[in-house]
Order: sequence, then C-alpha cells, then structure tokens
Amino acid sequence: MNKKQKKMLARIIISAVMLIVLHFIPVTGIAEFVLYFATYLIIGYDILKKAGKGILNRQIFDENFLMSVATLGAFILAIYEQSGDYVEGIAVMLFYQIGELFQSYAVGKSRKNISALMDIRPDYANLERDGKLQKVDPDEVEIGSIIVVQPGEKVPLDGIIKEGTSTLNTSALTGESMPRDAREGDEIISGCINMTGVLKVQTTKEFGESTVSKILELVENSSSRKSKSEDFISKFAKIYTPAVCYSALALAILPPLVQMIFLNVPAQWDVWVYRALTFLVISCPCALVISIPLSFFAGIGGASKEGVLIKGSNYLETLSRAKYVVFDKTGTLTQGVFEVSGVHHNEIENEKLLEYAALAECASSHPISKSLQKAYGKEIDRNRVTDIEEISGHGIVAKVDGETVAAGNSKLMKKLNIPYQDCHSVGTIIHMAINGTYAGHIVISDIIKLHSKEAVRELKHAGVEKTVMLTGDAKSVADQVAASLGIDEVYSDLLPADKVTKVEELLNLKQDSEKLAFVGDGINDAPVLTRADIGIAMGAMGSDAAIEAADVVLMDDDPMKIAKAIKISRKCIRIVYQNITLALVIKFACLGLGAIGIANMWFAIFADVGVMIIAVLNAIRALRVHNL
Repeated sequence: MNKKQKKMLARIIISAVMLIVLHFIPVTGIAEFVLYFATYLIIGYDILKKAGKGILNRQIFDENFLMSVATLGAFILAIYEQSGDYVEGIAVMLFYQIGELFQSYAVGKSRKNISALMDIRPDYANLERDGKLQKVDPDEVEIGSIIVVQPGEKVPLDGIIKEGTSTLNTSALTGESMPRDAREGDEIISGCINMTGVLKVQTTKEFGESTVSKILELVENSSSRKSKSEDFISKFAKIYTPAVCYSALALAILPPLVQMIFLNVPAQWDVWVYRALTFLVISCPCALVISIPLSFFAGIGGASKEGVLIKGSNYLETLSRAKYVVFDKTGTLTQGVFEVSGVHHNEIENEKLLEYAALAECASSHPISKSLQKAYGKEIDRNRVTDIEEISGHGIVAKVDGETVAAGNSKLMKKLNIPYQDCHSVGTIIHMAINGTYAGHIVISDIIKLHSKEAVRELKHAGVEKTVMLTGDAKSVADQVAASLGIDEVYSDLLPADKVTKVEELLNLKQDSEKLAFVGDGINDAPVLTRADIGIAMGAMGSDAAIEAADVVLMDDDPMKIAKAIKISRKCIRIVYQNITLALVIKFACLGLGAIGIANMWFAIFADVGVMIIAVLNAIRALRVHNL
C-alpha cells in the first residue's frame, strides 16, 4: 500500500471502531449527534470536499455529489424523525470508502506491470572523460559518442558495441527471462540491463529517438486511446447521473403531493425522502465508471509484462474481433536467415558464380544479398564493382571487373530478354547472367521459425477463421512453406505495393464486424501495417518503423505471441462485457426495488459498493495472462 492508501485504511478503522463504541455508549441528544457526525466527517470529509469543488466548477453530477446528498440526507432525516439513528449515513460512507480503497489497490496492482516496464527509463549515461567516468543525462549524449555500460546498469541509448562482451537482460522489453549474449560489433538497444561484462558502446541515436523512448511514449499514450466501450460508459455516465438525480428529486416530491392533493391523505414526506435517498445511493455508477477502464488497463498491463505492447484500449478491442490474420513471410514466419543451399552453373565454376553474385549484390542490405556474401566467404572489394542499378522487385544489374552481371529473379531475366532455365528447387532462386548470357542460378533457402506451425494452430484455437500469407517469393517456395505451416491461403510473387493491394482486397471480402490483422517484421511492412484493421509488428526491438506504424508491438521474434495477444484481448473484452451486464442488471433491478420501498439503505450499500467490489475483482482477472 502507498501512503495515501494507508491513510485511508486508518480512517476506515477509526470510523468503524467509533461506530462500534458509540453503539454501546448511552449518549443522547446533541452529544449523540456531535459524536456521530464527527465519525461521519472522519470517514467522509474528502467526499464532501470533492462534491463542493464539483458544484463550484459547475460539474455537479458525479458519484461524490450522489454520496454526499444521500448520506447528509440520512442525517437530516434522523434529526427530523428524532430517532437518533445516524448509523445508516455513516455506514453508507464507510462502505463506499472501503470500496474506493479496494479499487485503488486494484488499480495499483494492474499499474505495477506497466510501472515495471517504465523502470527501463535510464537515469544516466556514463561518458569517459580524462580517464574517468562521468554520469550525464542521456539527453545530453550526442550521436557517435562512446558510452560505458557497467554490470547492473541499464543501457541508456541505442548503439553498437565497440568493446567488451556481456549478457543482456531484456525481460522488461520482451517478457522473456532468458538473457542474450552480446559482443563487439553487435547492435544494442536501450532499455536492456547489462548483467556481466563492461561494454563500450558507440551511440547511433539520440535519447529522444531511442528504442526506450519510443516504447515509453507508446505506453504513456495508451490510456488516451479509448475503446468504444469506454466511450459508451463516459457518455452513459454523463446522461445517467443527472437523470437519476432528477428522478430521486421527483420521487421525494411528487408522491407526497399526490397524496395531499388527489388522495386527500397526510403526505408521508419522511418515507418518500428516505426512498429518494436510497435511490441515490443505489444509482451511483461506480461499478461501471471504475471497472471498465480498469479492465482495459489491467489487460494492457498484463500484456506488457509478456512483451506485447498495445497502443490503446481501442486497439485491444479491435484485436479481440480479429477473424483474419495475414502474415508477411520473411522475418515473421521464417527467421529471415537465408543460406545458400545450391549452386547450379552452365559454363562457369561454382566459386566464380558465387563471386560474381556477391560482388553484384555488395551494395544491398537485403538478407539475400548478405547470404550471398556470406557464402562467398571472402572480403568484398567494392572497387571491382561499378554502375550498380537496383530494379525493385526484380534484382540487380552491375558491372564486375568490366563485365555486365545481372542477378535476380525470373522477372529480371524476362526484362533483359535473357533465356533462362526453370528451377523447381524449394527456395529463393537467384538467376545469373553475364554479358547477356545465362550463367546459372543459386538456390537460397529461408529457415522456418521453431514455433511458427504451432502458432498458426493456436490462432485457429483462438477463433481466427482464416490465415493468409503474403510473400515476394516464387509460388513454389510460398506454397511449400504455407503447406508445412497449415496456412489457409497464400499469395506469392508480390511487390511491396502488391501486398497493400492484396490486404485491401481481403478487407473488402470480410464482414464489418470481423477485423483483419496484419503481422509483419516492421522494417518494410509499414504501409500494410497501417492499412490493416490492426497492425502487429513482430520482433520490433530497435525498429522505429514497427513502433510507429503498428497498433500492437511484439517485442521478440516468437510467433506464439500473436495468438497470446489475441487471447489477452478476448479475455479482457469478455470481462468488460461481464461487468457492464452485471452492473446494469443489478443497478436497474435495485433502483426499481428502492423506488417502491422494498430496498432500504443497507440494501443500497450492497447495490453500490458490493457490485463495485465484484466488478473490480472481475476486472483484475485481466492481469492473469501468463497461462493463456
């Protein structure tokens, strides 16, 4: 408990003890009123204060106003009837404060997961100056500076390790407890914790653009993006609260007037005023106003602990309705680690063909280019390469040692009018031509991720009706991968723009109530992530494009997290609908009973505080996401 919660607990205990003691002390008259009213002020002064501020700010109708009118009215009735029964007014306020304390504790519990994530914010960065380490604000560190990260410290900025080896704790980012090894030349992102060795890191981004800043900004802004359910509750409360206040006023005045004027019997003002006050206590919309946002907050907090960052409750609600899941292949279902698995040549040696391919592709950062250079295994002399021309979706044409080398897919060969040999090998085929003559082809295979097949199966169990894979690979490769994973539909030979077109076609086919989620690696899938109903960026640590474009960010490369994210969202929405139904059904039933005099003030306490506690207990179930 925090200091404020402990103070409230003390007030609750003192008031409860005073109520018990006063029950056994034989006091009457003014002394009795003073002692009971002092007890009332101890437990309810803050509610009265908030109600007063609301009236001064012309924001009258809220739960504080309802509780103040109802409890003060109970005191006035006790004085009017000269019954000395002040217990009801105090009891209503006491149980209301118990409910508020319970709600505050529940919010704190759900906030804990997000607070743990917020702990990744670094307090300082170590700069080495004159042989000594100097702690500076991360905002003051310029790009290209060398910072020192000692064991136990947070990595303050993104960069490249220039010296040292260590293991990194990335659990705050990915939800995974397994540490990761890091060595010289590796990229390192802010927010990790250095566990063992001393690292010297050359920064590549300013603090405001670093991974940790992007993630913190995402989480901090998540509460501002409200779901339709939360908007409904906000609008409902604005109409509902004034309506019940005027209804209570009418209940207090109209029946006695009818008794006097039309029935010609004495007006029972005390009976109807009591019913009106009971009506007010019952009508408090606390269960709805508190539990619905708390449910979403708990869901987002529980997901963040698992390394699933959801940008707002509106995206959580949309994700829960996902019936179509569309995957990019490379980097999402496969590792994006390409390896040369075969070299087939005409009148040139294997090594020479690989050499030409690696040199022609030396200026590209594409994974296929890197795999060719890795297979070549020698240092690339870029002076041997000139006139490099990259043709999007086709390949590369360049001059190597003065000879024109073309390396790409079958589209490139057709574009250059070069006859080529069809290849039925499973993998990406790089056709090679030298000086306009076909020289052979190189087969490059991507590795399917360990849990991809299980992830697709889990999506079906989670209620996803159709899975689709989009890829720029050849049809034979795409069909083979889709069949091995159990994907329902596959579209191959797609350019980046074609993927957007295909997603738009799929969006037009589905019903309005169904949502389409696109899952990509976030590097070159930003347009599709933005176009889908819900964009999910996977393995997005360090990827600005993913964090900016996606609605849901999975911080590691495990495809199982996709199904988990959907299950979390659906559990959260189930809880929200349960709380809305529970609160409204019980509220309106009790309001009817209160209006006809069946429900008294004690019954009203259950209808208000009891329902709120049940709803809050149900809401914090959204935190339990580990075993989904």
